[in-house]
Amino acid sequence: MNVQTRRFLIDGSAGPLECAIDLPEAEQYAVPRGLALVAHPHPLFGGTMDNKVVTTLARTFVGLGYVTVRMNFRGVGQSAGAHDEGRGETDDMASLLTHMRSDYPGLPIVLAGFSFGTFVQARLQERLAAQGLSVERMVLAGTAAGKWPVPPVPRDTILIHGEQDDTIPLTNVLDWARPQDLPVIVIPGCDHFFNRKLQHIKNLVVEMWRD
Repeated sequence: MNVQTRRFLIDGSAGPLECAIDLPEAEQYAVPRGLALVAHPHPLFGGTMDNKVVTTLARTFVGLGYVTVRMNFRGVGQSAGAHDEGRGETDDMASLLTHMRSDYPGLPIVLAGFSFGTFVQARLQERLAAQGLSVERMVLAGTAAGKWPVPPVPRDTILIHGEQDDTIPLTNVLDWARPQDLPVIVIPGCDHFFNRKLQHIKNLVVEMWRD
């Protein structure tokens, strides 16, 4: 993402997983505000941890004072294994969380994702909740409702979607969000990949974040 980004490998159930970490400015945040994990879009359609929506989310959380990590899902970049339709990817994201919590114990956890990554993060949040663990908040962009069985998410989740998304139609997201009484932030004229609209993601998250 920038010259300060450090790439590293962790062990996953299907082999090594390629990850990247960015740290907040020490001068501004002597103690990190929390730990943010960001998940990328579908691996079989070119999704990687260097996707522009993913890096926008990562930059946003670094700017908010969070230790921010991304990973290439299995079969992408230097990550071993093959695509597992969200099952193995959730296991891998859980492995990354365990690894990061050992390095940064006690920090609040934020889960963020784009497209397929929203499905993985919602599954991870569901798993953590079943274990009695809570996350500080979630941010989902281009939520994959209707394309994958996205579990319910906490009521304070920030949902951002493009009005003209033809990959995951807005109606799918509204149908998923309605029973949960979840607000959806719609960006007018925006497609699935947030082309020329990335600044809205950063601005919305920063404006809505808790002090």
